Amino acid sequence: MRDNMLSESEMAFAKIVWENEPVRSGELVKLCSEKLGWKKPTTYTVLRNLCKAGIFRNEDTVVSAVMSLEEYMAQESNQIVNDRFDGSIYKFVTAFAEKTKLSRSQIEELKKFIEECE
Repeated sequence: MRDNMLSESEMAFAKIVWENEPVRSGELVKLCSEKLGWKKPTTYTVLRNLCKAGIFRNEDTVVSAVMSLEEYMAQESNQIVNDRFDGSIYKFVTAFAEKTKLSRSQIEELKKFIEECE
């Protein structure tokens, strides 16, 4: 997969694919027209780019995922931590937690996760 994250429009497109896969490319064009206001060439251009990126495949006019949403989000999260926080999960979490009030349940979930990682 490419080293950069999906743009907002690419992510909107990707979510349509993930929610409807496997989907025929003609049906995907209709969905993108309805939900994104895109024309056929735009849909096929974005599809081609995301297939080249290794996220989707288009075989015999059927589009399916090579990478799940969860796999993509994990890869994107890793990239953010590496690029913006020098690979430090601690720096990432503290930057987030300083601006966002964590609920008691979120704190407990994080504690449980950390314990499971040990």
